[in-house]
This record gives sequence, structure tokens and C-alpha cells, in this order.
Amino acid sequence: METRLTQTQLAQVVAEIDKLSQQRELELAPDQVREILRELNLPDELLEDAIAQMHRREVLEKQQRRNRWIAIASTAVVISAIAIGVLFGQNQQQQTAQVVGEQDRIALSKTGGDSLTQVNRQINPRIYYQVTLKNAPIGRQLSLQCDWTNPSGQIVHQGRYQTRTIDTPIWNTNCFYDLGSASPPGNWEVRMSLDGRVISTEPFTVK
Repeated sequence: METRLTQTQLAQVVAEIDKLSQQRELELAPDQVREILRELNLPDELLEDAIAQMHRREVLEKQQRRNRWIAIASTAVVISAIAIGVLFGQNQQQQTAQVVGEQDRIALSKTGGDSLTQVNRQINPRIYYQVTLKNAPIGRQLSLQCDWTNPSGQIVHQGRYQTRTIDTPIWNTNCFYDLGSASPPGNWEVRMSLDGRVISTEPFTVK
């Protein structure tokens, strides 16, 4: 079956043949190359070695170009990953910065119970600090810290913990402290912090 060509395809074929023809005219036969070498007083027996060396150099140059492109692509991937990481970190910081303690209270249980301003260390040694967080980031866990300060202003206990995965922007959490009989009576304070930022604080009296 004969191949039929359009006028456009014919023009392309003619151009390709002309290109191949010109390329062939520029190519030299081995005998012609040897003759040129003799005219230049160069040993023609080194022709094969020279051609092999030339081919090796071409292969090496191609490999170097390929390695450069790989290095450039790898660098671009690393930069993109760093940029994504920075943006992700900034987004998390922005989310964390919006978290505040909306409601808080001292109680004798993890959830519920009365809001206390005074506690008796002999009767109820363990007390809880209940805090309701506002603008909690959904799908994340928060690392919180509670500092319990005695009447002398000394932090006697630091409680660090991580919340469960948050599934609502209004999130209830709590921390606790065991006062003990040796705890001094007077005005105490508890502070809850997120990433070093105090989000809630509550004073209470120990008797």
C-alpha cells in the first residue's frame, strides 16, 4: 500500500531529506580522515582511539548534563518541601495563637461539680482545674501545661500533657494536683499554658 502525502507533509519530507543530505555531505569517510591526518603529519593509526575517546567524552558530557538536571530537580523538590513545611508550621502557629481559655474553674472532679474558691487539703487533697478552650484546632492535639503556685509564689508542680485529637472548636480539658498535708495554706494560683503562652489562670485558697 503506497503512502499518500499531503502538500504539507511533502514539504516536511523534502526539508528532512535536504537536511540529511547536507549532514551527509559534511561527514567524512575514514579514508578521507586518514588523508587529512597524514597531511597534518599526525599518526593515522590513532584514529580509532581518538574516535573512541571522543565518544566517551560525549557520553560523559551527556551524563554530566543529566546529573546537573537531577541536582536542579532535587534542589527544587527540597526547597518546595521546606516551603510547604514552613507554611504548614506557620498555619499551625496561627491556629494555636487563636486558642483561648473561655471558662475555667477549680473543682473536685475531672468534669462537672461545683466551682470552688476554697479547698481543704485534709478533706480533698486532689483538685482539678477544668478549662474550656475556645477556637481549638480541629484534627489536632494540643500540648498543655499547668503550673501550680503556692502562696510564696513558688511553682510547686508543673503538669504537662497532650489532649486527645480535637473534634470540636469548643474543647473541655483539665489538669490536677495533689495538695497533700504539707501544702501551705493561703492563696494559691494555677495557670494553663499553650506553647509558653498563658491561656487561663485561676486563684484559689487552700485551708
